[in-house]
Amino acid sequence: MDIDRYMEPSGDAETSRAGSLPLIGKDLALDFANTASGRGTPTHQDHLQRVDHVIAWARHARVLTPADSEIVLGRLSRSPRAAGKFLASARALRDLIYAIAAAIAAKRQPEQTLIRHLTRIHGECIARAQLLPMAGAFVWAWDATETPLEATLGPIALSALTLLTQVEFSRIRQCEGDACGWLFFDTTKNRSRRWCEMEVCGNRARQRRFHARRRAKAG
Repeated sequence: MDIDRYMEPSGDAETSRAGSLPLIGKDLALDFANTASGRGTPTHQDHLQRVDHVIAWARHARVLTPADSEIVLGRLSRSPRAAGKFLASARALRDLIYAIAAAIAAKRQPEQTLIRHLTRIHGECIARAQLLPMAGAFVWAWDATETPLEATLGPIALSALTLLTQVEFSRIRQCEGDACGWLFFDTTKNRSRRWCEMEVCGNRARQRRFHARRRAKAG
């Protein structure tokens, strides 16, 4: 197995914005699902094409500290097998969260096989964690040196399980923008949020309506 597949900087064909994507989901797990957009369309973008993309996003989302992100990258750079597993596991968790949350946003019951899979991943990560005191409470914590995979994916899986057990499903929404599909937790009082970002998908929809009206009048 060639480590270059997973670790080398991306070329133009694999441009990733993982380290700068807007974190608009109001939830860690949903933001992770949003590292891909336009699924099933010609404009599909996947920002987790390499290990360094995953780590860049994890650092950006404060899943990993800068120091821990360097530790994880260093560990994986020495093991092509671990790097391959890390990337495959991250993408699988991302797509699993997306499938569950998108079903909920569409007011469908997620498949039980997906829920069981998410629960299994969460259990495997928690088995490698410790409960440590912080700010008058306890938090789950992972050692990035010993468990780089779980230290990265554990907080995301925990966020996903928390989302499924402690929030109102009616607030889990999906952007209505064409070829977007980003997910978010709607914190508006009347559950009126429709777009991932009003400045992006919202404005595009408004412009399409404007041009459609102009064409209708001209016709």
